[in-house]
Amino acid sequence: MMLPTCRIKIINGNTCQPMTANINASAQAVKFPHTEIVTVHPQTGPESIESFYDEYLAIPGILEQIILDADSDAFILACWGDPGLEAAREITSKPVVGIAEASLYMANMLAAKWSVVTTLHRVRDMVEKTIQKTGLTERCASVRTTTLAVLDTEQDRTATLKVLIEASQLAIKADGAEAICLGCAGMSGLEQQLEDHLGVPVIDAVAAAVKMAESLVSLGKTTSKRLTYRFPELKTIKGYKPHFQAKNF
Repeated sequence: MMLPTCRIKIINGNTCQPMTANINASAQAVKFPHTEIVTVHPQTGPESIESFYDEYLAIPGILEQIILDADSDAFILACWGDPGLEAAREITSKPVVGIAEASLYMANMLAAKWSVVTTLHRVRDMVEKTIQKTGLTERCASVRTTTLAVLDTEQDRTATLKVLIEASQLAIKADGAEAICLGCAGMSGLEQQLEDHLGVPVIDAVAAAVKMAESLVSLGKTTSKRLTYRFPELKTIKGYKPHFQAKNF
């Protein structure tokens, strides 16, 4: 039986084209044959997201990629902090999957305790808050931050792999982690090498999100508009393009 085509738009949260290409490659490698993947990045926003300031500036551009898209069956926010996830779910009834949320849910089905290995030390609070939102804090063995800037993960893959191995080994040996979540979309494509080296499941957040988005579309599920994620109330929003106005949703 031929399955209907599923079109998923993946939105890289930053404006770094090489990272968008890497995210796309990881998604294409795991998708079902009937799934069409379109990977984009915002027209406005920071080159990388490594602070709350970066994150908040990125969100309007991320939302715009959803607002102007009438063709996709689901959306994936490909930044590990899932910036704008709740707002995205308000402006569409189609499934919206954050890669952080997807990776944590997947790790939770594979291990009793898992750790997130991520980028700069300053993002610890951001990562911990993302885990708290999923309600999985008690299952998290640790958050291991590193010296890696987001763009480092694209520009020097060998050095990135070395740093991730060292941090993951600490998470496993010192913290009791039984699986590792890679806490940056730029780390996609390194999961198999890490898994072979570490001997525990390593979750590529982009791949996890693709499989969850495909499942939601296949099941015919949509975002609940009953209360929390209903469309925004009608009001004038000054200084934004017409398509940002709530009446268009």
